[in-house]
Amino acid sequence: MNTVIPSSVNYSRDIADNMDNWNDRATVHVEGVANATRPDGDTMPNGAYGDIQAFMKDPRAISSVVSRDMAVLSPHLTADGLEGSRLLHLQCHIGTDTLSWARLGASEVWGLDFSAKSLSYARDICARAGEGIHFVQSDARYASEAMPEMRGTFDVVVTSVGTITWLPDLRDWAQSIADLLTEGGVFMIRDTHPMLFALDNDGLTVVQDYFSGTETSYDSDSSYTAGSEGGIAHTRNHNWAHDFQEITSCLLAAGLSIESLGEHQDIDWKALPMLVHGPESKDSWRMPAGMPSVPLSFSMVARKR
Repeated sequence: MNTVIPSSVNYSRDIADNMDNWNDRATVHVEGVANATRPDGDTMPNGAYGDIQAFMKDPRAISSVVSRDMAVLSPHLTADGLEGSRLLHLQCHIGTDTLSWARLGASEVWGLDFSAKSLSYARDICARAGEGIHFVQSDARYASEAMPEMRGTFDVVVTSVGTITWLPDLRDWAQSIADLLTEGGVFMIRDTHPMLFALDNDGLTVVQDYFSGTETSYDSDSSYTAGSEGGIAHTRNHNWAHDFQEITSCLLAAGLSIESLGEHQDIDWKALPMLVHGPESKDSWRMPAGMPSVPLSFSMVARKR
């Protein structure tokens, strides 16, 4: 069911549905649908995110998501990159990407997510990897309220991928980012292109409104990872459309300046059934040859002046 919701609607029930859903997803992503223990008896079985044990043990391992994020972010950093910086990762989920940011050189890393189960896994994964990362439970829209002592202290704030569609509106989100950044600090988002929200599952037909204010509610017992079917007990999901006008207007209104905007033909998961792996990576997807090339993701970098 797709409905356009007025801005005065209280979204607390929808957010609660999403939180229950993401608590289930966290277990599927870390432990798998069957919650099977690894043959070697380790307490961290393989889930939909692959061999997290190996990822934790390899201090050079960087997630494919963060590798692409860093390609967007790095031109906006100094020659030292992330060295010596304090970084906040919004909507951090189970912390594998947050761990990657620490491994790229940030001296102090924080992760924030609304899912208690996700944060439980994140704390365990990062601790076992030997990284002292701070985690906070909060709706990303109210991040600055959840950590008021950190306002004006972050050099970098990042979020990706598949994040803002889980937020009903972006005004408080953008203001929280601005509140938490230090002067000259940088914000980077890389996310699903707004056009995908309007398309059907075949990817070529517009079936719902593109513009901000559109909410879609649906039931699914799987996540976005292969083999997750039947693993989600709390099946209700709510997503919201956010067009470029809303994204940029909210960031500008919060006092940030936009430094770059990119549209990309690749995305980090198989968002549409016809997508194929790109020639450079088995961790990204794009439209196949012979079909129209359309943007599947976007990136934006903004700075607090």
